[in-house]
Amino acid sequence: MPIHDLAKDPQRSLAALVRTEPIQERSAARVDALLDAAAGVVDEIGFDRLTTAMVAERADASIGTVYRYFPDRIALLQGLRERALLRFRRAVVARIEEADPAGWLDVVSCAIDAFVQMYRTEPGFRIVRFADSERGNSDGDAVEPQPSEPFATSMAEVLSAEFGLPAGPELEFRLSIAVEIGDALVSGAFVSSPDGDERAIAEARAVIESYLTRYYG
Repeated sequence: MPIHDLAKDPQRSLAALVRTEPIQERSAARVDALLDAAAGVVDEIGFDRLTTAMVAERADASIGTVYRYFPDRIALLQGLRERALLRFRRAVVARIEEADPAGWLDVVSCAIDAFVQMYRTEPGFRIVRFADSERGNSDGDAVEPQPSEPFATSMAEVLSAEFGLPAGPELEFRLSIAVEIGDALVSGAFVSSPDGDERAIAEARAVIESYLTRYYG
């Protein structure tokens, strides 16, 4: 897989969640505005208290407009999550293009950089981690979770194709473990500081690199 393919949304996950697929530019802008509003609410009071009425008020839209695209709050949270994941993928590619990495470990470092930057700059980004618990929430008519290609799988394809790491389920598994490590440690670094605890972020990077180099040198 070429590095630029990391920025693609192979399952078109967000489109699958939206009731009326935003083909027209105006509709796409409306969906973005609703998700921006949801992100603002999530950052202020947390995802567990978010309601469709709050989103409608924040977006200066009618409740009917919200329901036109998202059947309930669960779909809104899933939509916010899928958009954040897609933006994260694009941020990884942008960081790789900027850094011009010489080896696979540099690519991993670029992904960590992008993840940290998303926490600092992307409203509602914590939904990437926490929205999964909402998928089984029985509040209202929850939508079925949409399948999406794990980031670890995409990264495994890039590292094997571009840098010669052995392709296969073992590489995918170890990268998925690295993603879980990074998710837990980096999210913890932002609990007490909006900019993140630099020491905790540095430790997260060191743990991930140590884990992967144990297998791939």
